[in-house]
Amino acid sequence: MSDAIKHECGIALLRLLKPLEYYKEKYGTAFYGIQKMYLMMEKQHNRGQDGAGFASIKMDVKPGQRYISRVRSNQQQPIQDVFAQINERINEELTNHPEYADDVQAQKDMIPYIGEVYLGHVRYGTFGKNSIESVHPFLRQNNWMHRNLIVAGNFNLTNVQELFNSLVELGQHPKELADTVTVMEKIGHFLDDEVSELYQVCKNEGYTKQEASAVISERLNIARILKRASKQWDGGYAMAGMFGHGDSFVFRDPAGIRPAYYYQDDEIAIVASERPVIQTVFNVAFDDVKELDPGHAIIIKKNGTVSVTEIIPPTVKKACSFERIYFSRGSDAEIYEERKKLGHLVLPDVLKAIDNDTDNSVFSYIPNTAETSFYGMVEAAQDFLNQRKNNEILEKRNTLNEETLKELLSVKIRTEKIAIKDAKLRTFITEDSSRDDLVAHVYDVTYGVIKPEDNLVIIDDSIVRGTTLKKSIIKMMDRLNPKRIVVVSSAPQIRYPDCYGIDMAKLEGLVAFQATLALLKERGLDHIIDDVYKKSKAQEGLPDNDVVNYVTEFYAPFTDQEISDKIAQILTTEDIKAEVKIIFQTVENLHIACPKNLGDWYFTGDYPTPGGNRVVNRAFINFYEGNDARAY
Repeated sequence: MSDAIKHECGIALLRLLKPLEYYKEKYGTAFYGIQKMYLMMEKQHNRGQDGAGFASIKMDVKPGQRYISRVRSNQQQPIQDVFAQINERINEELTNHPEYADDVQAQKDMIPYIGEVYLGHVRYGTFGKNSIESVHPFLRQNNWMHRNLIVAGNFNLTNVQELFNSLVELGQHPKELADTVTVMEKIGHFLDDEVSELYQVCKNEGYTKQEASAVISERLNIARILKRASKQWDGGYAMAGMFGHGDSFVFRDPAGIRPAYYYQDDEIAIVASERPVIQTVFNVAFDDVKELDPGHAIIIKKNGTVSVTEIIPPTVKKACSFERIYFSRGSDAEIYEERKKLGHLVLPDVLKAIDNDTDNSVFSYIPNTAETSFYGMVEAAQDFLNQRKNNEILEKRNTLNEETLKELLSVKIRTEKIAIKDAKLRTFITEDSSRDDLVAHVYDVTYGVIKPEDNLVIIDDSIVRGTTLKKSIIKMMDRLNPKRIVVVSSAPQIRYPDCYGIDMAKLEGLVAFQATLALLKERGLDHIIDDVYKKSKAQEGLPDNDVVNYVTEFYAPFTDQEISDKIAQILTTEDIKAEVKIIFQTVENLHIACPKNLGDWYFTGDYPTPGGNRVVNRAFINFYEGNDARAY
């Protein structure tokens, strides 16, 4: 994506189902779990580079012995930093105590981080926060082993204030108004409630206080805790947690907005945000990795039993389509084909933009994640060219000779690597930089491959704000002196804010919104802006279920093409010599390409939870009133 946007986090949960001695004997090390966690977190590096955290639990330890370890980092390379700290501590213990080398029990007893249950997290900072206190996993401590709670998640809730208020009503005093803290305290409240009830049952059954602890751990009903805690949650989430005694879970939202996949055999149970992470790290087949159903939790008890349980009845599945377009790793077999399909389906509009002149067109992509959709677009262009060749051969079959046939068959689709991203320069320029000349050089170009009569077709994953296109990419492309620059988005126009994990909170930052606003003013339709504001404002204070997304009326007067043409005009500065056209994927084709991920609210305004409608109206109110604040 040429516009950098912050997005979903990544989670990794690993439970070793055999004694640590088993892994020492089979894999040569009792640190098998730590090594696999490092790989799973690195393979999800794409999901978060601002912070990383790791936590582990040792099961069945003696009183007075540490059984929870946690390390977090917000350094420049947080995953590396986390595991450098872990390895340094492990190596220090092994150096000081060489007798631990072949003694697995001593390693478990005396060395931190080694255990049976592991939770990892990678994140992007949101709300401008990237302090170490904001890095997951979060820890809620207690002297009762089973009341210790560790939580990490890939999520955003739209109704944090409401949840915060409900905690206050329960008599709690949350330390921060943040969704992670609020969620953890909500789960923690019902964990405490469950433990208290079980303790009373144990007491009535004649168990001593010491005996009751083990019984409570065994009987603790994780599904019931999650059901009670999540009743008011509105948002997208894949929530992971561990309890001090060894139970663990991952819980997915009822609309399936955020992704979660799992795998289990007799040695391990794993959950991660992406399927290929599990496939690669554990060398398992595609079909063996299952998608966690929306509204369900995978629960791994201390005794090793694994179950998948419905927590909230699933709603219509609206899995995030941005996962398929951009966020998830393209090495997933399904995602790879879907991204190719996105490129394939957008070609007819590209052909229209270049007047079907593929002979005088060069196809390329903006590095690097758009490469797969580029392959799909080029394959479709090759099919078009082959059909044209077939038609010409049939038309001229009576007059063809070897020379003309050879000439006809030699025509090819021209592809080049045009844009080259200078990663170091991008890092050097801060987001609030006004040094436009530096920004313009974030991308370099390949000279000598474009002719003055050529169309230059560049495909990108999506166009969000258009800032990099305007300040860098189009300017650099124009230096090659093409006749026409066609920028293709494999995603539709982004018109609405996201409130479930992607950092797109403000309407006025979206170039599609800017273009529509300009069209309304140009055509004397300013009253629509006022009407949408009044309707949005009138809904303040209504229950979320009664709120309607009136911002859709802002876009209603115009066709997709009119808005695309205006975007092209906005992104083309006066010094650009080439004609510039912008092409967007259609929502219909997006659904054809990604049939399992139909969440499209950022394109259509069709939010999968009631809180989404409140957020989009609040975003419009903020825009109208000049309030530079997030909508959630």
